[in-house]
Amino acid sequence: MSSNLTAGKLVSQTNIKSDGDVFHEIFRERPHHLSVMSPAHIQKCVLHDGDFGQVGSVVFFNYTHDGKERVAKEIIEAIDEENKSVTYKVIEGDLMELYKTFKVTIHVDTTGEDNLVTWTFEYEKLNGDVPDPHTLMDVCLKVTKDIETHHLSNPN
Repeated sequence: MSSNLTAGKLVSQTNIKSDGDVFHEIFRERPHHLSVMSPAHIQKCVLHDGDFGQVGSVVFFNYTHDGKERVAKEIIEAIDEENKSVTYKVIEGDLMELYKTFKVTIHVDTTGEDNLVTWTFEYEKLNGDVPDPHTLMDVCLKVTKDIETHHLSNPN
């Protein structure tokens, strides 16, 4: 991280008991299913441009954060099949009121019995008064647990 106080990186990891490959597939090409698995946090995800699962495609999320309905327009910036990661770059929406840049990478490590999900936020705040996005990370971890619960109760 640079000495610039406005640049930041936040990383959080959580274990899931459900299939890590399925988890990766959801963020890669089925983010529109998130509203079924985690309706309290993700209300809608629609394809704005391109195709689900393709780098360069644009998706639009309606989500709840800090008790408020929010929106985010994101471009799929990278998909790494070998490492099971997907990177979204926020290009419009509520986060752009606080951050100059905001990227979200979801990585799943499927080695052994445990599946480890790592969320990474890389961001640049518009100013030093902007808080680090800890409460947004909490939402992402809750969505992760909702996906796990959904898949453990609906294995097909």
